[in-house]
Formats: sequence, C-alpha cells, structure tokens
Amino acid sequence: MLLDSPQARFDLLLLAVAVAGISLSGPLVAATAAPALAIAFWRNAMATASLTPVVLLRGTLRRELAALGRRRLLLSAAAGATLAAHFALWLPSLSMTSVASSVALVTTTPIWITVLLWLRGHRPDRRTWIGTGVAFAGVVLLTGVDLSVSARALAGDALALAGGLAAAVYMLIGNEVRRTTSTTSYTFVCYSVTAGLLLVLCLATGTDLAGYSTETWIKLLLLTATAQLLGHSLLNRVVRGLGPSVTSTAILLEAPGAALIAAVWLGQTPPWPAYPALGVILWGLALVIRAERPPRPVPPAPAAT
Repeated sequence: MLLDSPQARFDLLLLAVAVAGISLSGPLVAATAAPALAIAFWRNAMATASLTPVVLLRGTLRRELAALGRRRLLLSAAAGATLAAHFALWLPSLSMTSVASSVALVTTTPIWITVLLWLRGHRPDRRTWIGTGVAFAGVVLLTGVDLSVSARALAGDALALAGGLAAAVYMLIGNEVRRTTSTTSYTFVCYSVTAGLLLVLCLATGTDLAGYSTETWIKLLLLTATAQLLGHSLLNRVVRGLGPSVTSTAILLEAPGAALIAAVWLGQTPPWPAYPALGVILWGLALVIRAERPPRPVPPAPAAT
C-alpha cells in the first residue's frame, strides 16, 4: 500500500467516512426504542432492500452475481454468517457484563486479525503488533477497566470476546472476496445472509420485530444509512486496498468517535479520557499504516566510470 498514491489517499478518505458512520451506531442504538437483536436484523434487512433495486437494474451486477461461482458465493455467505454471529454474541453481552468490559473486549478485532494472519503464515511487521497494541490501549483508556468475577459477568465477557473474533473472521473473509468481487455484489449477498440468520434468531427468541413508533422506524432507517451502508459497506470497499490490519485498527476510533458524537447530538459531555484516547488510537493507527507500507525501492548505484 503506497500512501502517496491517489488511490490510497482516496481509500483513507473513505475509511474516515466509514468510521464516522459506525461511530453513529452507538448513539443511535441507545436512542432507538427497539430490542437490540431486532435493531441488528432491521439494519441488515433494510440495507439488503436498498441494494436490491441497484442489483436488479444494473446488468453488470446481475451478471456478476450470476457468475460468482461456488467458492465466492460460499465465502460471501460465510461472511454474512460471521457478521450475524458478531451481532448475536456481542449484543447480549451488554446486559450481562459492564458496558466498559464489553466494548473493550469486542474491540479486540485487530488483535485477532493479526493473530489469525500470523497463523496463516503471514508474518506481520513488529510495528503492526506494537501499533495494534497501542490503539487497543487507547480503547482501554476510554472504557476503563471494570472486571467482575461473577459467573454472569464472565459469560458476558466471553461473549464479547467471541464477538470480536467473529468480526475479525468477517473482515478477513471480506478481504478475500473483495479481491475479485465488487463491493455491491459482496455486500448484497453478505447482508442478505446476515438478515436471514438474525430473523431466525429473533423468531426463536420471541423478539418483537414490529409495533414500533414512527420515530423508532426513522431512527432504524438512519442507522441503516449511516452505520450499515456508509459504515460497513465502505469498510468492505477499502479493505481490498488498505488491508485488514489497517481497516480493523481504524475501527477502534469508533469508541471515542461515538463519545464525541453523543456530546454534540445528545448533549452528553464525553468523559475526559475520550480526548487522550483519540490521540493514542490515532498514534497506533499511524504505526500500523507505516508498517503496512512497503519499503521504497533502493535506487541502483551509479555505474562505475
């Protein structure tokens, strides 16, 4: 990844928009009067519905979907399954353990990605490990350390940690599929599978999927447009160029971003650690970006005269 190339700079700009989109997720979910699993279902179902006309009206997308092949189709479906698992594991943890512990553990995604890449034979640069650790330390600085030894809290911690792992697998699969598949085709299949699995889970758990106020439906639409389409879809767009390590580390900016958005939108004063945490996460992200940047070629020595 060459950061001085126009494409890389454009991808970084899109990444900033994506982080802003997912940063709206927390405040919007908190302000939406609907069950958490229902919110997860509707944001994916509405995203799928918004992509359907695009897929049907654009012949190139229809042809691409028809020619996906078994492997890419299965990988896209697997990504949808892991995204559904991420929501299904993490959201219940919020009511079982402290929000601080849940957020800190679910944001271990970049650490999981670095470990999974290492297990697959990729040897990340030492700066990638350091940068990932620094960025995660920024999240811990913001959320604090709030450990509990009760069985329920430990189970919630385990669910949040598993949710972070599921998100890592989701991003790695997306990175693989996006090498040969457009963002729209990939996200259409992925979100469709996610919505279908979450619908089954909602029906199995008796989660209310309707009967909401008009205000709630408007917030669900806003959540879909920002956190899902601008957030997740743009992350899937840039992961091909920036790589999973950079993309997942940037997601850690969601925590201080959500705190700052809540301050502006909801009038909630962000906790004082939000400001240094933002700086620490940006520092870690810069280290990861530099680590992912290939070394400049050494110019050949001048010929002897």
